[in-house]
Amino acid sequence: MHSLIHCLLVKAGEEMIWRRKRIGLALGGGGARGLAHIGVFRAFETESIPIDFIAGTSIGALVGACFAAGMKSRELEEVLNRFLESPTFQDSALKSIKEMQASKRLSLTQKIQAFFKNRIMLAQAMFRPGILHAEDFQAMIDYFVPDIQIEELLIPFVAVATDLISGYPVVLSRGPLRKAVMASCAVPGAVPPVKDDGRLLSDGGIASPVPTLVAREQGAEFVVAVTVDSQIKARDEIGSAMDVYVRAAEIMSFHVEQEKLRQADAVIRPNVGDLHWTDFEQATDLIREGERAVLENLGDVKRALPLWKRWSKSFPKRTALPDVQD
Repeated sequence: MHSLIHCLLVKAGEEMIWRRKRIGLALGGGGARGLAHIGVFRAFETESIPIDFIAGTSIGALVGACFAAGMKSRELEEVLNRFLESPTFQDSALKSIKEMQASKRLSLTQKIQAFFKNRIMLAQAMFRPGILHAEDFQAMIDYFVPDIQIEELLIPFVAVATDLISGYPVVLSRGPLRKAVMASCAVPGAVPPVKDDGRLLSDGGIASPVPTLVAREQGAEFVVAVTVDSQIKARDEIGSAMDVYVRAAEIMSFHVEQEKLRQADAVIRPNVGDLHWTDFEQATDLIREGERAVLENLGDVKRALPLWKRWSKSFPKRTALPDVQD
């Protein structure tokens, strides 16, 4: 009996060496920092590493949905650049939030303008579920995501959201793709939650900042997690009640994410620094950083490939011998 079990284990091990594992990408949230996901896909394209499944949270759901629909990294970067130059973005509240965050670097006139804009937006937030209008944010989602059903995607895909009523994560695996991405991207306080079949869906990052377990449950044998959240750092100045509240939320979110990352087979950490989640104009650098992070950890990612294919690019291609002249 023991020898039979041993033979089966050996056979299973040999099969995994020569058979490619089903690769699932778990793309984390982080607002603009998540544009690094585009670079991650670019590295997978360059290295011809197949992707069998995509699970995305927040910006990870948006980028993941585009690739699951068949878009390539260069194409998505071109669409992104057009979007950043378009009135849809230039006139959006996202731009205003970014300006509020950068107010320390503004001129006096700009600071005065930012002050009043800040007060107006905060007042609006007291009387509605989000600073941004749902229609405006949906227009941004629609700019990138095709109007199709999730079931029609070329690569199996799920978006992860959080149900504010039950308090649990929700895996959106069927139905309108744009609605699923909208729900997953609904940043608390900034974007109104999405009503769906008795649920009130908000940003997936609340409960599942990097959806590693979701990818595993959907059939991925090798999960590559991509985290674009800022690393937690020591803080000296914690004076007000708001400082304490924000710091507590940072610590809680950090440790939840670390637990999710432990469930991955490989972890990609693009160096995205402390960029604010609305700082989309750093797109080029973020995409480049995502690509670099994958290439630096290529050995970890390629453990999902058959043994012969992990090293195939290390050897030069054979060239044909010249014809022998009689």
